[in-house]
Amino acid sequence: MTTTAELVTKGAFDLDWRKVARLGGLTALGLVFIALAGMPVGLDSRILIEKYLSLGYVSLLWLSLIMGWLMGKETLLEGMTATRKSSRDAVGGACVGALGGLGLAILGLLINTFDLRDPLVNWSPQTLDILTFGGGVGVVVVWIPICAALGAVGGALHLAPPKVAKATIAAILTVLMTAIFATFIVDVVSPLDFLYSKNRELKLGWALVLAAVAVGFVFSGGGQQLARVKADYHNTTGPAKTRQTAALIVVSAAVLIIIPQVAGKITQELMANIGIFLLLALGLNIVVGMAGILDLGYVAFFAVGGYTTAVLTSPNRGEDWPGWFPTLPWWGALMVTVVVASLVGLFIGAPVIRMRGDYLAIVTLGFGEIIRILFLSDWLNGYFNGAQGITNVPPADFGVFEVKGTDPRSVFYLVLVFAALSIYVSWRLEHSRLGRAWMAVREDESVAEAMGINTVNVKLAAFVVGAILASFSGAIFAAKVGSIFPTSFLILVSIIILVIVIVGGMGSILGVIAGSVVLVGILGGPKQPGLLQEFSQYKLLIYGALLVWMMLQRPEGLVPNVRRTRELHQDEFLQDAWLKGQVDTGEEEPAVEGGEVR
Repeated sequence: MTTTAELVTKGAFDLDWRKVARLGGLTALGLVFIALAGMPVGLDSRILIEKYLSLGYVSLLWLSLIMGWLMGKETLLEGMTATRKSSRDAVGGACVGALGGLGLAILGLLINTFDLRDPLVNWSPQTLDILTFGGGVGVVVVWIPICAALGAVGGALHLAPPKVAKATIAAILTVLMTAIFATFIVDVVSPLDFLYSKNRELKLGWALVLAAVAVGFVFSGGGQQLARVKADYHNTTGPAKTRQTAALIVVSAAVLIIIPQVAGKITQELMANIGIFLLLALGLNIVVGMAGILDLGYVAFFAVGGYTTAVLTSPNRGEDWPGWFPTLPWWGALMVTVVVASLVGLFIGAPVIRMRGDYLAIVTLGFGEIIRILFLSDWLNGYFNGAQGITNVPPADFGVFEVKGTDPRSVFYLVLVFAALSIYVSWRLEHSRLGRAWMAVREDESVAEAMGINTVNVKLAAFVVGAILASFSGAIFAAKVGSIFPTSFLILVSIIILVIVIVGGMGSILGVIAGSVVLVGILGGPKQPGLLQEFSQYKLLIYGALLVWMMLQRPEGLVPNVRRTRELHQDEFLQDAWLKGQVDTGEEEPAVEGGEVR
């Protein structure tokens, strides 16, 4: 371990200039891309702090701060010597930020000099007003010192004591999150309305108070206490761990039951959408996360569940259905939907089950589109009404209450029941013999087959279970919306569900829940709004950027599965084991006798 005496001291300007140029160039390119994508203009109407800060300017300010911090971050491998933290980190961060600000300044001059609307059709002339703060074009150079200052702050965080750095970050995040999620906070806890103006803009005085509270929380040791509680929970075993887990489940269930009662319809609708996508993600997590089958056409099962429910419950189904074809209540149609989804899972899984890798992904993608086009085709127009879809789908009637789209609270409670059932089934399957067979196939299908696992049956079982969980979501979606159209089942739905599983953590049930809340809850689904409705036209861009970042920096996901993490970091584990002398190097193993090494 490196000690203080071993640290290398360097001068303030003794920088790794190649790293400065690389990070500074990335900062400049990122800021120029954000500006030309229209984010500053599109988000400028959303005021975060009353009279002082808009979301449009935040979209330009955050990158320099992050890149400045990355400039001061040092990656140490075995045998390398660390550099003493000094003003060098702040200077390096300032240089990176200055290069980013220079990129914005050059962009402003180019916009003022040339007509960029021809090659850059999404560029808005109002971008220049944002970059110049409403002044002349000469003002655009002010971005150089602004970004340099932000980069210096990011680099200086490495100099500050750990508590000061954590308190600074906590204060910034607390103020921004409170301002950004104003609608949600007021909708759930209406007494907090005093924090905001009439336009849901955080008042400056209360912003300072919230920052002070966050700083006080860090310095009082609140973060350490939370970390200690988390560590104690993870380290507990046996009956005590079971009791703690049961208590946590009961508390979580109570919170989920109570929130829709006190929240407004905005939050209720949001929670219902999260639940529907959670059901889909839990099913895909079995197929992709546990069995390792890259299914890009998973939306097909969602469509089958929705259309089967609509055909069995709506009087407006296609005219070619025979007169004796039954019209069932929703719960009766659900039973048939599960059977149909299972058969479709077998039908799709059987031809592709022996394929692997890219071939499997392409074929499943094709099947997903085939299902949608069949529902849309003239050939089956007499059964599914083609592009006109099936309308007048009745709500789910359970006698004492109905579940319909105009009452998002009832939809959420229905989703909550099926989500709890799906989570329990997924958990039981994960720890069952079938679940272990899935994970063996995921790790190495050839070895699993050599060990006696019937890989064909195991992979078919994954398709069927995933199809059933997706059919639950499709049936609820049909009752919620009251109509079914082919445009509701685009391939984009499959991509977003896959992103949820990857970002949350493949093979992790808690990760899938976290991914659904973060992505669908904050950004929204393909057509469903999230908390950040201002980002609706940029959600796919953010999805893509987040997916790339996760694959590079945290491929195991937000809440990783332990086994999956070991698979993804196997090379690192082997290297660590070699450094610690735990890998067989050909030397004779020490003999163990009587529990002692001799």
